[in-house]
Amino acid sequence: MPSLPTRRRRLAALLAALLAVPLTATGAHAAAAAAPAPPTAPAQSGRLAATPPMGWNNWAHYMCDISEQTVVHNADALVSSGLAAKGYKTVTVDDCWMAKTRDGQGNLVADPVRFPHGMAWLGSYLHAHGLKFGIYEDAGSATCEGYPGSGRPQGGGPDHFEQDTATFASWGVDYLKLDGCNMYVAPGQTKEEAYRQAYDAESAALHNAGRDIVFSESAPAYFQPNGEWGSPDWFSVLSWVGGDGQLWREGTDIVVFNPQKPTASRWASVLWNYGYNRWLGRYAGPGNWNDPDFLLAGDPGLTADESRSQVALWSMMAAPFILSSDVAALTPAGLSALGNAGLIAVDQDRMGRQAAVVATNGTTDVLVRPLANGDRAVAVLNRSSSARNVSTSLASIGLPGCSVSAKDLWSGGTSSTSSALTANVPAHGTAIWRLTPGSGCAPAVPTGQLTGNGANCADVSNSGTADGTPVILFPCTSNANQRWSLADDDTVRALGKCLTATGSAAGGSAVLSACTGADAQRWTTGGDGALVNAGSGLCLDVYGGGTASGTRLDTWTCGSHQANQTWALPV
Repeated sequence: MPSLPTRRRRLAALLAALLAVPLTATGAHAAAAAAPAPPTAPAQSGRLAATPPMGWNNWAHYMCDISEQTVVHNADALVSSGLAAKGYKTVTVDDCWMAKTRDGQGNLVADPVRFPHGMAWLGSYLHAHGLKFGIYEDAGSATCEGYPGSGRPQGGGPDHFEQDTATFASWGVDYLKLDGCNMYVAPGQTKEEAYRQAYDAESAALHNAGRDIVFSESAPAYFQPNGEWGSPDWFSVLSWVGGDGQLWREGTDIVVFNPQKPTASRWASVLWNYGYNRWLGRYAGPGNWNDPDFLLAGDPGLTADESRSQVALWSMMAAPFILSSDVAALTPAGLSALGNAGLIAVDQDRMGRQAAVVATNGTTDVLVRPLANGDRAVAVLNRSSSARNVSTSLASIGLPGCSVSAKDLWSGGTSSTSSALTANVPAHGTAIWRLTPGSGCAPAVPTGQLTGNGANCADVSNSGTADGTPVILFPCTSNANQRWSLADDDTVRALGKCLTATGSAAGGSAVLSACTGADAQRWTTGGDGALVNAGSGLCLDVYGGGTASGTRLDTWTCGSHQANQTWALPV
């Protein structure tokens, strides 16, 4: 089957800027005016961002209404609230911080009205308070709001990556967010080649900066398709950004606070960003993180249960915990969720495995995340507008015949069970537990959905168990005929039987049959999400690139990042 045509790409749209009222600086800020000495480079600390970064960024609450006062106000609030002590340490200034033109030597200059003491002073202030300094730039010719970018000018010419990175290092910057607006694509270049050239150049500049600077990339967001499932170019970009930096935005910006409509719901935006991020766990690991954008918990636009849900879901996805809010005005429920030690421990788990979706049916999602000490985190999202009683069996999350100690990460209470996790989950709420298997438990078996093209599921047709039962693509239902386990012998099993390739020629159907140990029933997985059959070397494929209910699965010549040959697998 030929490669699928590339779907229309769309840029992650920036929402219209809405001004918020700037806040008064603290007394400590007002008293400090002397320019600091240039910072010295810290000793190399090993792998950068070995766990997901945590901190604050102004964009989703203040957008371009940014100033020295606002940054210091929020930095001080991180410290006084206790959030900084819990890990929220990187304070990042987003777009609009700079003057509209460079100086006579081509250097970036801070806006003298917004930042009267300059950026080196701000870096020194943050460091003196035990915080880290993050800053924004763009890989294109101009930032998204029209300020000088680091990339090549339109029409071609030299870039500013080395020069700007040296400037950031001299200011004591610890974290760089590099956006992707206004990218110049030279004649003969593809869009992806232009982005890769720019982000490679920034990565090289950071390597030579003489200072550890975490690199947050935005390239994948400019290739996101019109839906939460991927396209070949999006998957291709996601395959290389981890070699350049430590975290990356994959898609649409989370919705910003609207001071004209302060109570407008932002829940749909949280669900959308969660939705496209939940299938991308294969790209995450220590030093590399999928970033579904900012935490809004405790800011206007989310209920208390929605705030708790976002923190729980982001922790399950090993996502960066980067607030974008007025930290001093966080709701008590939001502050409590953000400071929840159990959720922070899950998010910051040193194994770095992102959760996989065990089951989703449009109303509830069940996610499982393996943890470094052998524990497993389990979360159940209730998407509906009313409370629901939920029950998740231990067998369905890879722990059959096991007795576990289950800690409710909201209440802190612990119980024992050998059957199922149960809870009454409020509307838009998320239950979350940390499970510690008992001494007699076998190692967990990766169990859950095989999610594929169009965010649909591999499904055993009509739940049949006869040998040769077709395996098809079907909307996800949470039913047992969509529950697959990845066994130690490289088989992929459902309903007690094995996923089997029929024949060694391209186009043979994928079926369910009794497990025999044959090569046709063994599958290997790769970082690109493909399932490769050991007998034929062909890839598990959705026939014709279809997404319609009932489309058969087959094996076909492996392509490059094809959406119909990419699978989100259990962990």
